[in-house]
Amino acid sequence: MLLGSMTWNAASIAVVVVVTLLIRIPVPATQGYINLGDAAIIVCALLWGPRSGGIAGGFGSALADLLGGYAHWAPFTLLIKGAEGLIVGLLGGGNPRMIRMALAATTGGIVMVAGYFGVETFLYGWQPALLAAWANGLQALAGAIVGTGATLLLKRGLSPGRA
Repeated sequence: MLLGSMTWNAASIAVVVVVTLLIRIPVPATQGYINLGDAAIIVCALLWGPRSGGIAGGFGSALADLLGGYAHWAPFTLLIKGAEGLIVGLLGGGNPRMIRMALAATTGGIVMVAGYFGVETFLYGWQPALLAAWANGLQALAGAIVGTGATLLLKRGLSPGRA
């Protein structure tokens, strides 16, 4: 069982890294970037629960920061995206209802936006942080929509008896 869990977590981390690095839009005000990695975090959290969501979100996103030239963000990302995945998994993991998954994804997105806003305010001041909050909010919204939709499709395809 432990080996299977480690395998899923490693695969989840890899998926988050790839999806995060696939499309990156720089945010000069805070030396960060927006991406679709939140969608992958949401899928992992909703399919495999809070532990896997937290691991995939934290380590996958931090590794993407390290590989993508944003190493200065990796420690913050580890905590913020890890919390996002954990919360999404706690609130919506294992639940087949779309509204529950969407609310979990939205709550996780709010946690992500608030986390980065706090760090960016500390590092750059509230004005650049406020500008970045809009970008992070759009990223969270896109992640919630794509992540919830992808999870529904994957759950339908993973259901027993489906061909």
